[in-house]
Amino acid sequence: MKANVLHNHLKYIIIGDVGVGKSCILLRFTENSFQANHKLLGTRRIESGRKVVIIDGKEVNFQLWEVSSQESKFQLEQSTPSYYRGADGVMLVYDITRRGTFEHCEDLSNILSETKENYHSEIIITLIGNKSDLDNKRVVSYEEGKQFADEHGFAFIETSATVADNVEAAFIESAEEIYENIHYFTGRPSFDSM
Repeated sequence: MKANVLHNHLKYIIIGDVGVGKSCILLRFTENSFQANHKLLGTRRIESGRKVVIIDGKEVNFQLWEVSSQESKFQLEQSTPSYYRGADGVMLVYDITRRGTFEHCEDLSNILSETKENYHSEIIITLIGNKSDLDNKRVVSYEEGKQFADEHGFAFIETSATVADNVEAAFIESAEEIYENIHYFTGRPSFDSM
């Protein structure tokens, strides 16, 4: 029973370019709300949020940290081990209507992959193609995103924070994978055995 208490907190880092919807994803997941003007303000430094979700009958506490895109690459390059200390998951977000945001994921993904390999092999990285509600303005195909994620060993999902499509699923699916990894790497309980 004690294992349930000790391992029900999951820490996530949300990174990506300006205007991809990182803050909107955080707000949609933690408060189930959307603020159209929120995206215009941009994250000054760091935003955070919390949410408790029941997954497979277990209470899971999500702690989310969204880092401004100006900080993301610098933080990753300069302080990789401490930046990820305690993080269980990373959400790497791009905007399906802006190719440049997808292309910038390559820089961040190389740093993330190196970090995973050298410091934190259990961390789950999910590539998120956000703004799927704007399919008529899409410039990055689903297949491109999926291929990129597969090549880097990341999970992949497309979301829309605006209409709440797949936002919660992105976190729940990664949480399930995190718990499977915890069980695999440490022998601690997964959801199935908690």
